[in-house]
Order: sequence, then structure tokens, then C-alpha cells
Amino acid sequence: GVLKKYNVANLGTPADTLRMTEDRDLFAKKMKELNVPVPPSKACETMDEAIKAGEYIGYPVIIRAAYALGGLGSGFANNQAELEVIVEKALNYSPQVLVEKSLKGWKEVEYEIMRDGDGNAITICNMENFDPLGIHTGDSIVVCPSQSLSDDEYQLLRNASLKMVAELGIVGECNAQFALSPDKKEYFVIEINARLSRSSALASKASGYPIAYIAAKVVMGYSLLELKNPVTGVTFSFFEPALDYITVKIPRWDLIKFRGASRSLGSTMKSVGEVMSIGRSFPEAMQKAVRMVSEEACGLSKKVDFQEEDLERYLQEPTDTRLHAIMESFRQGYSLQRIWDLTRIDKWFLYQLRNIVGIENEIKELSCPKKCSSIEECFKSVDQVTWRRWKSHGFGDEQIAELYFRKQEAKFSEKKVAEKSLAIRRLRKVHGVIPVMKKIDTTAGEYPSPSNYMYMSYGGTFDDPIDDDEKQYCGIILGGGAYRIGTSVEFDWCAVSCSKELQKTGWRSVIINCNPETVSTDYNSSDRLYFEELTLERILDIYEREEATGVIACMGGQLPNKLALSLAFSGIKLLGHSPKTIDGAEDREKFSALLDKHGIDQPRWTTAKSFEDMKKFIEKVGFPVLVRPSYVLSGAAMSVAFDEKSLKECIESAGDISNEHPVVVSEFLLGAREIELDGVAKNGTIITAIVSEHIENAGVHSGDATMVVPAQKLYVETVRQVREAGRLIAKELQLNGPFNIQFLARLNKIKVIECNARASRSFPFVSKVVGLNLAQTATQVILNLEPNLKRLNEDALPYVGVKAAMFSFKRLLGADPVLGVEMASTGEVGCIGGDFHEALILAFEASGILMPKKGILVSIGDSNERAKFLSAMPALLGLGIPLYATTGTADYYKNHGYELQALLRPGKEGKGEDHVLDFMKQEKIDLVINVPQQNQRLKPTFGASLRQATIQNGCSLITNLEKSIAFVQALDACYDFVKNHKVKHLPEYR
Repeated sequence: GVLKKYNVANLGTPADTLRMTEDRDLFAKKMKELNVPVPPSKACETMDEAIKAGEYIGYPVIIRAAYALGGLGSGFANNQAELEVIVEKALNYSPQVLVEKSLKGWKEVEYEIMRDGDGNAITICNMENFDPLGIHTGDSIVVCPSQSLSDDEYQLLRNASLKMVAELGIVGECNAQFALSPDKKEYFVIEINARLSRSSALASKASGYPIAYIAAKVVMGYSLLELKNPVTGVTFSFFEPALDYITVKIPRWDLIKFRGASRSLGSTMKSVGEVMSIGRSFPEAMQKAVRMVSEEACGLSKKVDFQEEDLERYLQEPTDTRLHAIMESFRQGYSLQRIWDLTRIDKWFLYQLRNIVGIENEIKELSCPKKCSSIEECFKSVDQVTWRRWKSHGFGDEQIAELYFRKQEAKFSEKKVAEKSLAIRRLRKVHGVIPVMKKIDTTAGEYPSPSNYMYMSYGGTFDDPIDDDEKQYCGIILGGGAYRIGTSVEFDWCAVSCSKELQKTGWRSVIINCNPETVSTDYNSSDRLYFEELTLERILDIYEREEATGVIACMGGQLPNKLALSLAFSGIKLLGHSPKTIDGAEDREKFSALLDKHGIDQPRWTTAKSFEDMKKFIEKVGFPVLVRPSYVLSGAAMSVAFDEKSLKECIESAGDISNEHPVVVSEFLLGAREIELDGVAKNGTIITAIVSEHIENAGVHSGDATMVVPAQKLYVETVRQVREAGRLIAKELQLNGPFNIQFLARLNKIKVIECNARASRSFPFVSKVVGLNLAQTATQVILNLEPNLKRLNEDALPYVGVKAAMFSFKRLLGADPVLGVEMASTGEVGCIGGDFHEALILAFEASGILMPKKGILVSIGDSNERAKFLSAMPALLGLGIPLYATTGTADYYKNHGYELQALLRPGKEGKGEDHVLDFMKQEKIDLVINVPQQNQRLKPTFGASLRQATIQNGCSLITNLEKSIAFVQALDACYDFVKNHKVKHLPEYR
């Protein structure tokens, strides 16, 4: 009613239609009116209604929450007990659930449709899930266009899609999802998204049809008959895209980073990112996609150890390792029929995977008549036809080298792998086996198109023609790949800012990236877009094809940065930081020596190859220590040990420790403030840098921490030391581009944690707060131009910016939602306020930590931290809402004169009415402050159960002491302001 109240027109699809498609009950009734089959279902608003619906429909059933994204609150139930668990959770997120007949095992197919106000409609493309129904489409491998459907099936679902959008009066874009029987020509419509959906981004990049752009024009009143497709420049938007290629989307999961989280995949989406590959055959596209998402050049050939007795279970019960389980089962001789029986994945897809395993065996069994003196001699017998067959089936150069040499050497260095990969490259090029450049033009080559959207493939004999822009210089920007924990949209902002600056200065801007969710993979973000994998092989192909001036590897995050030295070794010119600079910052020993040379303090550390090495180091520095396995990516299995017992737990978590798998152990400073310096340097001189501080003390990963600009609680001397250390590091490393340096500060003395010779996650946030685009400034330095440095100095800012992290714990059943040295956040928000308190309240609200109105529960395990929280108790009491505490915490504060109602811990303290979980279920609590003891983070405790219950019951949760104190004090300050101005509610005031 808000739009109606203020007389605001709703453009495009009518609001009633949007409401109907989101309401499960109304949608089912409408489809029945249109004679479109829907699964038997019943909408329910209470548990009793859901139980009766389950009995009426018959098990198994699927429960879906209304008005929920990503399948939140949904799940399959085989009996009433399972139904009750899912429904109870779903009703915490939504006022309504749909109990529906389970179609698990059917095919899942989606159609993207565009319709204008005149009734003209087209299907842009269709997409088929590799996985059968039962796995959320966001967690499924998706293939576009469909491969296993007959033409009859394709047309049946296409006609149903066009009929539904016409009858519903949709204006703009629409996504329709179908369940298709694998045995007979029968289908059900699952849902319609009468809006742009997650699938729309994928469909846009897969088809070359800019869905959001055309939809925006259509809802403004334009007809599809008069709008040109801006990608092709020649066809109109009423032209249905024709695809002469295949795309494969694979999700990216980071479930390994969450202790206790189930790795099973189902109807609730768990992935944090995705990639899309383009090829001329399914094997080529699939192999590329696996390399893109895993960031490992061996891709599908990666050796994953499955216990033989567990392999069938991994096939039958989908997890994030299912694809590798299928490959391993073929290697172990499973028949195609047996794998189909266990997975219900269409036999056409399984047949293609079996072919890939066949070629793997060919490469492994390649033999030499005598001991080879060179790699050229090893592969002498491989002819052009064989090379082309291997490459057209998606085998990368490094993958081929790894497969062949795996039998000879169990482990070899990255440099050695790169050398062998380059040797493979030389050999196939001698036979004339090189990839061709193809365009996405939506016409399958039927019309000449000036499209700048390309991919590389071995499934062709010539390059598509491309206009010469006559630009003298060409810079290739490497994107960040899949969004994942640690790399998200922040780096895409940096890459796009860099691309725009290249274009502005007259350079040809070329972007290589493989993520359909990004702005960098939009056709208009660069002069030329290569939707391709970020591997040494592919970057070399494009570098040679474009005759590029150089490659910018410092804008896309850690993945391009890791490739930088291999690229330089291969003869590619790096723009910005030199290879020596990158190596000096990334190599721990070299960077440590640099700090020692200039007398810059750092946490003491060592590389331990045995438990005895670790004990000797700890005897010098004492506990706590940070334990970091050097062979694990993205900080997984990083832990803090507080005593010998927890040290052993850390080692068990880390796995093997040996000469091949050393562990880095460093001293861990308690009570230290973490500070970051983001900036740009030119030829070793810092030209601009911004200091920011974390609210949380060290021990919370910088990606999870709450960041403040300008800093609020740092001493002037601390800031001076930070800037001076930054100056010396920049000079010694000869930094020439973007950088980020992280510090610890305690007792007004600083220690350096690390230096990243690249753009950082915090670049967009600090840039927007101070009013200077650091990525743009860094690009100006890289191009040797005079940079624009006009910005507000932190001391002169008339406002404060706060960045807060977003988490996805409610989707990760079993995960303990507590923060630590491993990054767990999947996104972030940034807000600006007139002062620190206002900015903090806004940022926390935007990240899902809402102002409490019903009650606050406090549970703090450590006595020292309970004492520190005393400073927040007056402010907490001043909020005037009910306060609760677990028994130990309540007793502590009662002894200090503060009364909080004590609540019992279920299962431990006997029976009674005042149980913590009961109060949550009764909605008497909407904020939980739970600060666990540091040495209990690895254990299943009551605290972990409490935190999981907090998330499942939809309460806000804070698990860090400094963050809790800051939030309570900010609430108190804002409520004081509201009271003084006689404003009833802060949201209304805003």
C-alpha cells in the first residue's frame, strides 16, 4: 500500500501479479485456472496445518517458504518428524509455507522469457540442470541450452512459458522453472519469478541478450520490435538468440571453512558464488568450468580420495564433491547404468564424463620406448589428430602435464609444473593446434556483428572477425573469478574502475573473467571481454591474440596475484608492480627479512615441519599461537591454540605436518587493535593512503571485522608509526600501484602482519568514504600518468563510515556461527553517519543486526571479558527493555550490582520454565550477545548450541566483545538523542 499511498506508479508487471507469484497458495490456484499442471500442494501458516497437509499429499514432500530467496527454509521430508523440523525453521523466516509433492529425481528446466506491453514475447534461452530435482538450482550445475531434451519436450515447455506470461500480464523479464519427468512426456511448473532472478544474470551472459537493459526499456513502454540488442548492434530485441556454443555454470561452495556444517546439498542454497564457461562441446565447457571454479589447473582430473565403501553414498547423497565422486566411480570401473541408478543424472551427461575419463587413461598410459631426456621426447608419438581431440575435450596443457607426470613424481613444484605446461604448449603449437577466438553474437554467425564479447575454443578452424580499433596500447585486466569467501564484488569494482580508466586514456581495455554475476563480464565494461578461465595457458593465448602491451594482475584479488610470477616467467609484461615486488611481498621469509632490516616489528613466527618444531617455538614465545597450514587455501583450518591441548586439536584439524606440508606458527597477541593502510604508491613512494581501524580486536579475520573510517580510538603516535612503516615498506618493495598493509597495535606500539601488493577488499569502502577512487588512481600510476589525488583527508571528514560483514549461517545447518581467524562472511555493507554511533547503528541494521525491542540475552564465558563488558552495563540497562543472562553470567553481574533475569541452560541445569531456548521460541528475545571462551571454539559446547538456536530462531547475534560493547553504547547514545527530541522510534526519525 505504500506506493498507492504516495501515488507512485509501479512500472512493468502489475503488483498483484508479483504478489501472486510469490504467494505459494495463490500461485498454485492461478496455474490450475490456466490448466497448467502444478504439483499437489497446500499452503500452510501453522504447524498443525502443515502436518495435515503432509498426511493428505503423502510422503515424501518438499516444504517451501513463501517470500524467501535461495530456497531459504525449504527442505525434503520423508515423514512427519522431518516435516516438523523443517516447518518450525521455515515459519521463523516466513508467514507461510507450501507443503508440496516431492518430485525428486525429475529433470529441472528453466526458461527465460521477455514480454513487452504490446504482448510481444520471446524465450531468450532455456537452461537444463545437470543435477535432477532435489538440489536447489543455485547449487546445481546448469547447462545452456538444454542438451538432453527432445524437440517435443523443448517446445512443450516453451509453449507453456509463453502461455503463462501472456495470461499473467507480465511486462518485462520472467523466469519459469519446470519439473520434467525423465520417463514420460509429463511436466509440472514449479514456480515463476516475475522479476529478474539469479538465473537472469546467467541467462544474459550465456545468450548475449542483456536482459536487465531490455527489461528496463520494456517497462518504460518500449516495444521489443523497436529496440536493438546493444550486444550485436544489428538484431532487434524480438530476435530470439541462436547459440552455436554451450555454456556450463558451476557453483562455488566454501563449506570446508565452516566447522560442523553439513556438506549435503538440497533445496536450500548454500553456494557463495559461481562460474560460467563457454565451449563448442559439453566436455570442453565442463572441463573449463571445473578449472574456473576450483582454481586448480588439473580440474576434473584432480585426485580426490574417496573410501571405496563411501563412494556409493557420495553418489547417492549429493555434496559439493559429487562431480569428483562420479569421475572416481568411472575410474574404478562403475558402469554408466549403476551411476545413473545412484544419481539419476541424465545418461547423456554421464556418457560425456565417461569419455573424459577415457582420455585421461590415454594420457596416463602414454609410454616412451626409452627413458626420456626431455618432455618433447615423451610426447613425440602424439600426432595432430590426438592433440586436437584432447584439447577439444577440454584438457588444459597443465592438466595434461600433471596427468602424465603424476605416475613418475607424486609432487613437484609450481615452477616445474609451469615449465612442463609451457613445454606441452610448444609441442601442440608445432602441430598447429591452437584455440580460435569466437564471438557471442546471438545469431550463431547468421549476421555479421560488431560484438566485443568473446571466448576461446578448440572446436573451430578460424577466428571470428573483429574490427581493428587502431589503439596503440592494450592492457589486459585479470578479473577475480568466482565469488567466494575472501573474494567478492569488491575486486570486481576495482577491475571495472581500472577498465574505465584505461578506456578514458585511449588504451584498449581487455577483461578476462569467468563470473556471470559480475559487472566486469558485462559487454560494455571494456573494449573487449573474454569470458574465459584465469589460467596461464588461456591468458597467454589472449595476450598473443591481442598483441597486448601488458597484463594488470593487481586488481582482481589473490587469484590473479598468484598467477603474476608464472605470467612473468612466461614472458608476459606485468603492468604496475614488478615481479620482484610481488615476490617480496608474498614470500613470507623475504618480507620478514625486509621488516627486520628496517627495524619494523612483526609477530614472531616459524615454519614447523613437526610437532617438536612447534613446541620449541612455543617455548620461546608462549601461548597463544596462530597455526596456519601452508598448503590450505583461503585460510581454511587456520586456528588459535591457547594451550597444549588446544594445540593438538589445531593439528588434528590441520591434518598432516611434514617436510612437504609445513605449518606456519606465529605468536598471537591478545588485546591488540587491528589497523589497515590502503593506498597507492608510485615508484616506491606512497602518494595517498587511508588509515582505518577494526572495532574487533585481533583474532577476527579482517574480512569479518567491522571497519571504521576515519579511525576513532587510535593514538596520534600509533597513526604516525603506521604511516612511517608504510613509507619504508613501499620504498623497499618499490611498490608501483595499489597496496594494503595490515598492522597490530598494542600499548601504542605497532607490528606488521602482512603487505598485499594489490588492491584489497577494503578499497571500495575507503574510496567511497574519502571520495577518491583508489582503483582509478592506481590505474593512473600504472599507466605512468599524473594521478588525481583530490580527496577529503580523514581528519577533515564531517562524517564517519562503518563497514559491517554479512553472514550466511542460517543456510548452513550445523555450522557454529562464531567468528575467528578464518573468514566466514559472504558479503558486506557500508553506511555513513553523522558520528560513529549513528554510522554503526545503520551498518549493523543493514547487515541484519536490528535494534532490539523484545529482549536481550547476555552470555559471556570468560571472566576477564565479563569484566570488560561491565563498561556497557549502564548503557544496556538504559535501553529499558527486558534483559536476560545465562546463569553464570547473571550471577557475575548480580555480584556487581546489575540484575539480569537468569535463564537455565537446557539439558544441563534441570527442568524449569525459564530455559534460554524456550524464551527464544516464545519470541521474548531478539538479540543475543554470546562471547565464547577462546579455548572452546573448536569444541561442541552449549555455547555453540545457543548460537545455532539464535540463528534458527531469527534473532540477531553478536559473538565478539568489542563489537557488543560498541553496539550497546551506540544504541544508548541514539536512544538518548531520540528521548531528548521526544521522538518515539528511531526508524521513524530517520
